[in-house]
Amino acid sequence: MAYDEDLADRIRDLVCGESNITEKKMFGGLTFLVGGNMAIAASGQGGILVRVDPARSDRLVASTNASVAEMRGRAMPGWLRVDAQHVRTKRQLARWVELGTRFARSLTSKG
Repeated sequence: MAYDEDLADRIRDLVCGESNITEKKMFGGLTFLVGGNMAIAASGQGGILVRVDPARSDRLVASTNASVAEMRGRAMPGWLRVDAQHVRTKRQLARWVELGTRFARSLTSKG
């Protein structure tokens, strides 16, 4: 499955004011990086993949419609999947974009 280009455009619109943003195709989707650190992606599996503080993963999963991402059969705390149906509105998507970009900004820049 290819990533949703409309969803990628919506993410792009929300990050346009951020500094040091780049885009890169990875994980079968289009990823938005802050300072070289992945923040959020329009996922090739549908919906979004968002990077958050691993210490917040369980709390976010318990209080939202997100789930911990699995990569090669292994749970990846700090990487959350949110189905497309839960990011239909600008407000829903903006919350995840903010969480992802805030966490990525907290990391040491890779470039």
